[in-house]
Amino acid sequence: MGPVDYLVVEFPGNQMTGEGLPLLVDLVERRIIRVLDLLFVRKDTDGTVTALEFSDMDGDGTLDLAVFEGASSGLLGQDDLEEAAAAVEPGSSAAVLVYENTWAAPLARALRRGGAQLVAGGRIPVQQLLAALDEVEGVSGQGASAA
Repeated sequence: MGPVDYLVVEFPGNQMTGEGLPLLVDLVERRIIRVLDLLFVRKDTDGTVTALEFSDMDGDGTLDLAVFEGASSGLLGQDDLEEAAAAVEPGSSAAVLVYENTWAAPLARALRRGGAQLVAGGRIPVQQLLAALDEVEGVSGQGASAA
């Protein structure tokens, strides 16, 4: 297997447009990722958390999630859903996605065969990355104008 990641994507005000869905389907069809779990939760304004069924979200026919129906590996438990919901603002919904990075599986196998092992990993938050790039551009921009 390749590395497994998860995402919790909040939809403020329960506004799910489905705009990203074709891109997710494309990643699966190109075998870049494999969806292991895809669940949706709603957090009411009183803090009550409800797991949503796929059919609850595509009543207008524009958001077709049938391709992911049954995507449940069993990796996510009630504790995971509660933790995901804790990150979501009241009055919003969220998608919880667990996926395998299938693109990395051949590399991982080759490294393991060679005796290598992963000893650290992580992800740089987008906001932190953008701030660092802005800072680098600001520093390099200052040097260029002084020359």
